[in-house]
Formats: sequence, C-alpha cells, structure tokens
Amino acid sequence: MLAAYKHDNLVEAGCDEAGRGCIAGPVFASAVILPKDFFHPLLNDSKKLTKGVREKLRTIIEREAISWAVAKINPKEIDEINILNASFKAMHKAVEKLADVPELLLIDGNRFNKYKDIPHECIIKGDGIYSSIAAASILAKTYRDDFMETFDTRYPYYSWKTNKGYPTEDHRAAIVKQGICIHHRKSFRLYPGWEQGKLF
Repeated sequence: MLAAYKHDNLVEAGCDEAGRGCIAGPVFASAVILPKDFFHPLLNDSKKLTKGVREKLRTIIEREAISWAVAKINPKEIDEINILNASFKAMHKAVEKLADVPELLLIDGNRFNKYKDIPHECIIKGDGIYSSIAAASILAKTYRDDFMETFDTRYPYYSWKTNKGYPTEDHRAAIVKQGICIHHRKSFRLYPGWEQGKLF
C-alpha cells in the first residue's frame, strides 16, 4: 500500500514525468497535492496499471486532489536543452500552475533542479511509494498518451496510437521510410545510423 505522505505536517506535492524515453512528442510532467487521508486501492505507479485503470484514476485524482496541474515541453526545446533539463522544466511548469503553493516537492527519481525556494526530496521509484507521486505519474502518462493519440490521426504511419512515440521497431522503420516530422526529437538516435539534425 502506498504511503499517504512523507511528512504529515507539510503540504506536499508529488511530481513525475512521462515520455522521457520517447523519440517523438513532448515530455509531460504533473504535480499533485492530495488530501492527507486520500486513499484508493488501485492507485499505483502508472506503468503498472492498465489504460482503463489509469483513466479511471485520473478522473478520481482530478476530482479529489487539493490541487493538480500538468505541463509539457515540446521536442524543439528538448533538443535545445536536453531531455533531463526538459523533464525538470516540465515539472517546474506544473508546480507553477498549482492553485496551492506546496511546502515540499516529492520528486520521482534521483535528480532535480531546485524550483524557487521550495525544498524538494528525490525518491527513487517514488511512484510506487507515495500516493502523490503515483497520482502525478498517472496524470502525466494519461495526458501524454492523449496527446500522442490525437496526432496519430495526422501521422498514422508512425503508429503513435500504439507506441506513443517510444522507439519501437515499427516506429523506427516508419522514420526510415517516411522521414521525420516536427514532433520528432532530432537530438535522439532515431534509428541505427541516424545523424543528428539530418532532415528528409
């Protein structure tokens, strides 16, 4: 069972990102402040849940959270500042959008760039430990998946509806055949032999 909070006397916001390992599409991040007594038996790391369960929990989180926000950084900026910094910046943007100011940020992972004067704690695999981080992982994942599925209709040959921009075999093969589009991250190795910045 996930822990409801790390410090019971602080307003905590859980933060997580989605899409860091993709070769196409933005990186999304979310920040979530949950009530101290929030509990749902299905809440867990988004990667361990089915799409249906994630979507069900997203509705519950958005309804019951004290405050929540989602933000993204597009591929062009990812290429400019690198994916790690883009992930941190997306989290910063999400925290900035919160209606309530948290007293502590719980960050999924082992690194983070400090946001203003708000203290933070990095927790490896935190989305499987704390409810607020798990909730953030679900919002970031579902909003990103929705984004990629929307653009799948415009670029159907990349199969984004199923691979969500991850470097699957069919995605890489489509890049070789069709070339890249504006949603691809040109600083990433898009296929074997890829030369950064090469356009079709």
